[in-house]
Amino acid sequence: MKISDLLDFDSDLDVSDLTLNSNEVFKGSVFIALKGINQHGLNYAKSAVEKGAIAILFDDEELADEILADLNVLKIPVTKLRELLGEIAARFYSEPSQKMNVIGITGTNGKTSCSQFLAQTLENCGAIGTIGWGKYGQLKQTLNTTPDALTVQKMLATLKDSGCENVAMEVSSHGLAQCRVNGVKFKGAIFTNFSRDHLDYHGTMEAYLETKLKLFNAPQLEFAVINLDDEVSEKIIAAIPKNIEIIGVTTKNRTASRGQTLSAENIDLNLSGIQFDVLWQNQKQTLHVPLIGKFNLENVLCVLAVMLKLGFKFNDAAQRLINLKPVDGRMERFGGENNQPLIIVDYAHTPDALEKVLSSLRLHTKGKLGVIFGCGGNRDKGKRAQMGRVAEEFADWVIVTDDNPRFESSETIIQDILRGFFNNEAKVIYDRSKAIRRAIEHADAQDCVLIAGKGHENHQEIDGVKFPFNDAECVREIMAQR
Repeated sequence: MKISDLLDFDSDLDVSDLTLNSNEVFKGSVFIALKGINQHGLNYAKSAVEKGAIAILFDDEELADEILADLNVLKIPVTKLRELLGEIAARFYSEPSQKMNVIGITGTNGKTSCSQFLAQTLENCGAIGTIGWGKYGQLKQTLNTTPDALTVQKMLATLKDSGCENVAMEVSSHGLAQCRVNGVKFKGAIFTNFSRDHLDYHGTMEAYLETKLKLFNAPQLEFAVINLDDEVSEKIIAAIPKNIEIIGVTTKNRTASRGQTLSAENIDLNLSGIQFDVLWQNQKQTLHVPLIGKFNLENVLCVLAVMLKLGFKFNDAAQRLINLKPVDGRMERFGGENNQPLIIVDYAHTPDALEKVLSSLRLHTKGKLGVIFGCGGNRDKGKRAQMGRVAEEFADWVIVTDDNPRFESSETIIQDILRGFFNNEAKVIYDRSKAIRRAIEHADAQDCVLIAGKGHENHQEIDGVKFPFNDAECVREIMAQR
């Protein structure tokens, strides 16, 4: 592809690759220099040119005049480069999202579960999100829930070339704010729920919600699935353009102000999963899905709604749900039989998510319900006491431990959490593996233990170092010794 095909710029130079990383440049690459958190990509322009870059795209002309003056390379200023990068990348990769059904999923919690459930139920479906990207069961690691705009387009192109007809894509608030999904042509969008998170980045709940709403104004969007059980659902619906079809989902017999409604009734939660009646346009099916937690039913309904909007018949779509498998680190269960306590590993790391998980597990628990959790360092400090309050209210006992302290002291983080307790009876064990071991070894057969906060993560970050650690692996090892 020629540069003139990518940009409004007269040049017949052939482009072999686009990259944001000077270490990945090879002959024929176009190096894209964006402003980062600590420094500008232009500082790596010389290295990129030495490795074979044929052009530099940049958005800071003053800095470019200073850095690029002596470099023999095509220099192309692009106003609002970050915003336009997705469109440029989509052009380079031949608009992959236009050739697939791309479903964007946003919300505070539930994005990963919805994306992985869609990947299980739709044929030839890829996924991009927190636990990786690729086809179901063949995920490659991602650094962010929603990768940068250039990487997103490259992933979409790879999925298309591998035969994918559908893609379930988690869309984070950071991804929306930083234009990472610009250039993606979404066919459908899901809103799961909304609660406190990432206020260290967005500042206010209002700003956080406004960022989420950007997904529902994506060009070419055809339909939106909205969880009516969330208190901001009507605000979301009011912001969606009138030409977009809406399907609301509910477990509480609610009805959307516009669009159609898919609902679940006669809900029974048990140790084998969730049984319920699902109703759609005067049709009813009784289903059992092998998942734990009522909030997972909301996720299942969102997935069913997408299938209906993609043209599946109601009965066929509903039957695809009965064999759903839990997602690693999302209500992942261990024990619960053969005189073993039920142990649940979940990613819940917000007050709302922790409350929903504990409330759901209470319905599955015959004995006592305990929880082990911590909070991440260098993140929203305001939610720490709130999570402590939730843990104290909804669990019979609590162990507060390390999550990912990052560059904060464990003592400071845990003291912030303990401020949310009224009686301050939580046990503190800083070492996460020791906390998990104590909880499991002291739990009776009828008890349930929730290990919250890290889910699928395979490391623990302390003082900038990532140490290998996985909650599920830790549980397996301890349970094998019981």
